[in-house]
Amino acid sequence: MNKKKNIKILFITLVVICFISALCSTVVVKRNSINALSNSWFFQAKQNEAPEYQPGRYTTIIDEQENVLSMMSRAVYAGDEIYTAEGKIYRLERVQGDLAAAHFLGMDPQIVALNEFFASQEVPAIKENTDNKPAPPANFAIYHTHTDESYIPSEGTHTIKFKGGIFKVGKVMVERLRKVGMGVSYDQTPHDPHDNNAYVRSRRTAAKLLKTNPVAMFDVHRDGVPDPNYYREKIYGQDVSSLRLVIGRQNPRMSANLDFAKQMLTAVNNVHPKVVKEIFVGKGDYNQDLLPTALLIEAGTYTNSREEAERGVDLFAQALPNALGISVATPAPQSPAAPTKSTGASRGAWKAVGWILGMTVIGALAFMLINNVKLSDMRRRLMNFSKEIIPLIPRQAARKLGINNENKRKNE
Repeated sequence: MNKKKNIKILFITLVVICFISALCSTVVVKRNSINALSNSWFFQAKQNEAPEYQPGRYTTIIDEQENVLSMMSRAVYAGDEIYTAEGKIYRLERVQGDLAAAHFLGMDPQIVALNEFFASQEVPAIKENTDNKPAPPANFAIYHTHTDESYIPSEGTHTIKFKGGIFKVGKVMVERLRKVGMGVSYDQTPHDPHDNNAYVRSRRTAAKLLKTNPVAMFDVHRDGVPDPNYYREKIYGQDVSSLRLVIGRQNPRMSANLDFAKQMLTAVNNVHPKVVKEIFVGKGDYNQDLLPTALLIEAGTYTNSREEAERGVDLFAQALPNALGISVATPAPQSPAAPTKSTGASRGAWKAVGWILGMTVIGALAFMLINNVKLSDMRRRLMNFSKEIIPLIPRQAARKLGINNENKRKNE
C-alpha cells in the first residue's frame, strides 16, 4: 500500500516540476531582452571603464618608429587596440605614465575589403525630407553619458554642469537625421557628475531608448586633448572636428560592436572623407552590451569650437542611411543586427528546460529500478493519474493544450 502511495506522490511531483519548468521557460523566451539587460545587476556591477582624465591631461600613443599614432584624454592599457581609417591595426604593448607604445599588427582585412567595396559604389545623392509627412518610427537613439562636456572657444569653459555644449552637438545630429527622413529618439537626461559611475547612471537612459527598437544607438562625447589641430580637418573648405569611435573590449558583444564600427568608419569616410579619424578599442564596456550596434562617439576636443564638432556629426549623420543601406524615401527598417529579443536568453531557457526534463526522466527510471516497478505498471499508473489531473485543468488552459473533451462528447 505504501509502495503505491509513494509512486503516486512521485508522479504528482514529476508533473508539477514539468509544468512549472515549461511555464517559466515560456515567460523567459517571450520576455524582451532589452528589459532583461536593462535590469541586470550583473552588467551594472561589472562596469569598469578606463579612467577618463580631466581636460588637458592626455595619453600619447607612439608607434615603433616613435611617431605619434594617437592622443586621447583617458587611461590606456596594454592590449588596447587602434584601427586607423586605412585599416592599420596597432596593439598597445607598454604603458608608462601618459606614454604608450603600440605594435603594428598588419592590415585589417575587413576594413580593407569595406574600403574597396564602398569605393566601388556610386555615392547616392542625399536628399532632405522636405515634405510634411509624419516622421517614421524611431530608428536611431542618441544620448550623452557626460552631459557637462563643453567647448571652450564657443562656451568659454570646458564644462557646464547638467547642460554642456555637447547637447547642442547632439541636437545637430538629431536634426540632420530627421532631415534625411530618419526617425530619432533623443534623450537629454543629465548624468552628472562627470565620473565613471556616470555610465551606470546613463545605462538606465540607454535601456529606456532601447524600447524604441533603434537600428543604432550613439553616446556622443568630446575628448580632452588640448591640441585642437589633432581633430581638426579641412572638409569642403570648412574646419571640421573629426570623430573617434570608441569600443569597450570588456563587452560580451565586443566583436559585433567592432564590426559595426568598421562599417561606419569605411562607409561614412567614403561619402565624406576624413570625418571618422579612427576606432579605439579600450578597457571598459560603455553600455555597449545592450546593443550590437551601439557606439561611443568623441566629437572633437574641448579646444575645438562647438561649431566644428557640429559640422563633424552633421556629416556623419548625413552618411548614416547610405552606410546602413537604408532608403531615405521610406521609414527605415529595423536592422537585423539589432534584435529586439534575446536569442541568448531563449537558448538559455530551453537549455534549462532540457536539463529539468532530462533529470526528471532519469529520476523516474532510477525510481523504477530501485522499487522494481515494471514499465507496464508505470504506464498504467500514468494513464490513471492523467485521468485524475486533467479535470483539474482550467478550461482555457485545457483548450490551449488541445484538450476539449466536453465539446468532443457533444459532437458525438
